[in-house]
This record gives sequence, structure tokens and C-alpha cells, in this order.
Amino acid sequence: MSSDPWGRVDETGTVYVRTADGEQVVGSWQAGSPEEALAYFERKYDGIVVEIGLLERRVKTTDLSAKDATTAIDHLRQQVDEHHAVGDLDALRKRLDALVATVDARREERKVLKAKQTDEAKQAKEALVAEAEELAKSEQWRAAGERLRALVDTWKGLPRLDRKSDDELWHRFSHARSAFSKRRKAHFAALDAQREEARKAKEKLVTEAESLSGSTDWVGTAARYRDLMTEWKAAGRAQREAEDDLWNRFRGAQDVFFAARGEVFAERDAEQGENLKLKEELATEAEKLVPVKELKAARAAFRGINERWEAIGHVPRDARPKVEGRMQAVERALQEAEESEWRRTNPEARARAEGLTGQLQAAVDKLRGQIDTARAQGNNARADKLARELEGRQALLDQALKGLEEFGG
Repeated sequence: MSSDPWGRVDETGTVYVRTADGEQVVGSWQAGSPEEALAYFERKYDGIVVEIGLLERRVKTTDLSAKDATTAIDHLRQQVDEHHAVGDLDALRKRLDALVATVDARREERKVLKAKQTDEAKQAKEALVAEAEELAKSEQWRAAGERLRALVDTWKGLPRLDRKSDDELWHRFSHARSAFSKRRKAHFAALDAQREEARKAKEKLVTEAESLSGSTDWVGTAARYRDLMTEWKAAGRAQREAEDDLWNRFRGAQDVFFAARGEVFAERDAEQGENLKLKEELATEAEKLVPVKELKAARAAFRGINERWEAIGHVPRDARPKVEGRMQAVERALQEAEESEWRRTNPEARARAEGLTGQLQAAVDKLRGQIDTARAQGNNARADKLARELEGRQALLDQALKGLEEFGG
């Protein structure tokens, strides 16, 4: 019989292993010596030790799942429990028990971590849904559309939740995207309709503008072109390609008309410049009549100058007020001279002036007498009051006398 600290072989070739629960039969050995039998089962023990060591390292250093680790532990425990090896099997059981505890702890850690990740993923998805629902109301079509596409990519990168929660959030998320897409589609459909209406309206404006391009009604047509431009702006924009083409035609028609008008106006401006020189010469001639010395001759001379004035055509608009103002000033001087002459030679007016002067002179003389009487009586207050009244009457008398001089004295 042969033995070692952990096992023995009896006379029949039966191999035993020693455990805390007593000896357990390992197997039967008939092919060699007892030492060879023990050596064989000890190697099997060493193999189990190696496998346990490898599993311990995998559990500690890799992301081996708890399920796979438990399966591997159960497989090794079965080998230990079947007692087909000679060695410290109790020590192996303790290592496997410690490994189970490690796996259980890892399982719990992963469970907590997964719960945390799930909670974070749920919060992240709820935030995505809230943002998507807000974007669904936006009219910033391009920016909101790009942002929604980015949210989808973010969603895809997040872990899945439980089916119910994930499906509910995805339904809200998808509904927000669909609502935005529907609103955007309706907006651009309406915009396309508006642009088509604008195109039709601008087609009519272009047709009219082109029909007016050959007009010689410079004032009326220019005004109509201004109206057409106002209508053009109010019509809104057509599709870009149509807008550019219509605008080129519209501007082209205007350019033809205004180029022709410009040539005509250039000729007219040259002619009006010559007219201005002639009228300035006439204004200078008329101004020599002032001051008026001989009214009848001055009036006749001005009438002749005015006839020549009327025979001259238009002058530039910006120069017209000044040159016409010079003639008007001469005409006013003649009118004032006529009025002065009329007052001087009108008997009725002279009589009225003489009567008014006499009345004022009598009033002044009377007031002077009253002032002298008041002073003599010592009534200075009355005298001062009468003196102030005298000042006013004297001023009126002076004006009347001056007017009377205009009648020849």
C-alpha cells in the first residue's frame, strides 16, 4: 500500500483522497504501481488548480459575464466534488466559494451600474424627447431639421430601456419629428404656392413693362414704371430661377425707356440752358427800371420785356424760381409805384386824408389845452394821463401828415 498527505492506494488498487469529511474513493488503479496511481491523480488535481487560477484571473481582469463565470465555477466544482483528483480538495472548494462571492459581488455591481446607466439613459432620452417636442413647434426649418437629425443619432447611441418605457419615449420622439416634418412640408407647399402666384403677377408686370419700353410719354410712362416697381415689390418673390429671369426682363424694359428718355432730356436740358441765359439777360434789363422814375414809360418797357420773356421756352426746373423771382420783384415795384400814383391823384382819397388830419390836429390841440389847465390847477396825475393820450394822438397825426404829403402836400 502507498500513501501521501492527501491520498493513498490500498492493496486492491483503490485510490482514496483525504477530505474534511473523511476519505473519498478517487478511483481504481490496476495498470502500474501505487506511486504512479497517486502521481496520476495528483496531476489531475494540478490541472484543476490551473483551471481555477485561470478562471480567477478572467473574473478579475476581463468582462466575463456572471452567467458564464457561474457556469465555469459549477463545472470546476463538479470536478472537485467527483473526487477524481488527489490533493487539497477542501482548499479548492474554498477558492471556488470565494470566486462565487466575487462573481456575486461583480453581478451586484453590474446590476447597480446597469440600473444607473439605465436611469441616465432614460433621463437622456426624456431630454431628447422634450427638445424634439419643442423643436416640433419651431419655424426655423433648416436649423430645427438639422437638430432633429442630430437628436436621432444621439438616440441611437443610447442604451435601450425596458420595452415599455423605450417604446413610449420613442413614440413621443417619433411623433414630434413627424409633426415638424408635416408642418415644414405644409409651409413649403404654401411657400411654393405663393411663389407661383408671385411669378404669375410678375409675368403680367413684365409684359406691361415691355409694352411701355417704346413709349415717348416721358412723364406718364415714368410714373407708371414707378407704380410697376411698387407692385413688383408687393408681389413677393417667385422661385429663384424665375425671379432672376423676370427681373432681368423687367429691368431691361425700363432701361430701354429711360435710356431713350435720357437722350431726349439731354437735348432738352441743353436747350433750356440757353433759355435760362436769355431770361437772365431780360431779368437784368427789367431790374434797370427800378427805382421807377417815369411810371408810364417803365410800365411800357416792362410789358415789352415780358413779351420777349414769354416767347422764350422753358428753363431748368431748379433755376426757375430764382430767375422768375427777379422778374416778379420788378413787377411788384411797378405795382407799388402805380398804387402810390393813384393815391396821390385821387381827390376823394385826398379829401379823406385832409379830413382825418384836421380831426387829429384838433384833438391834439384840445389835449394840450387840457394838460395846461390840469397843470395850472395842480392836478398832475390828470395832466400825466392826458400827456400819455397826447403821445398816441400825436403819433397818429404824424402818420396822417406823412400820408398827406404823398398827395402833394
